[in-house]
Amino acid sequence: MSPLTVFLRTLAKSTAIFLGAGVIFLNPTLDLSGSRSVTAQKSPAEAAADVLVGALKDSDAGVRRQAAHSLGQMRSVRAVPALIDTMKDENVDVRSQAMWALAEIEDRRATPAIAAALKDSDPKVRARAAAALAEFEDPAALDALITAARDSNVDVRKNVIRALGQIGDARALPALTEAMKDADASVRRQAILAIAEISDGDDHHGSAHPHPMPNPMPMPNPMPMPNPNPTPNPHPTPNPHNFRNWR
Repeated sequence: MSPLTVFLRTLAKSTAIFLGAGVIFLNPTLDLSGSRSVTAQKSPAEAAADVLVGALKDSDAGVRRQAAHSLGQMRSVRAVPALIDTMKDENVDVRSQAMWALAEIEDRRATPAIAAALKDSDPKVRARAAAALAEFEDPAALDALITAARDSNVDVRKNVIRALGQIGDARALPALTEAMKDADASVRRQAILAIAEISDGDDHHGSAHPHPMPNPMPMPNPMPMPNPNPTPNPHPTPNPHNFRNWR
């Protein structure tokens, strides 16, 4: 192929691209795909989230983990379905990172999937699931958390009990009372805090503290003592013990 031919083809391709861009610019409602118009443009945040959602399917676990972490930092709501699906990843760290991201986004659509992760084979994932549910404060996870309060792992039990306290449902009190007998002191301490939070929540929801009993015989205010020397002293003697008035 001669240099002239290559030049002409390149020129034609560049011209086509330029003309296409001009048509889109002049007529932004033009339907190019048959089902979507060009007006449905994504914001930069949406476009970035879609790219990262695609990276959740990368062949490298480190890339998938980083993508989940970044989506959590972005708090991208549009990434929630993909992150829920990532909780089934074969890699423990990826599953755990997806859980963290969902906790950051705090979208309760993820509650059922995270509650199911309380039965994950890895204790790190179960602990992260309980921590995420503590952030959600979703009563829908109550039954799963009560069951998980007997988990064999100490960190899981502590996070579960914290989540029960955050939800603040009195139905968790039997499980929290049982946790007061836990062999681990940190779990027992967390149970105390959770019970106190539930009690505090009840007070705020209508159980008002009773007013103190009024004094049936209030003491009258004492009569002011008359000034024996009503004429002010034009030359008062400074109090030597009053250091604040000294300059």
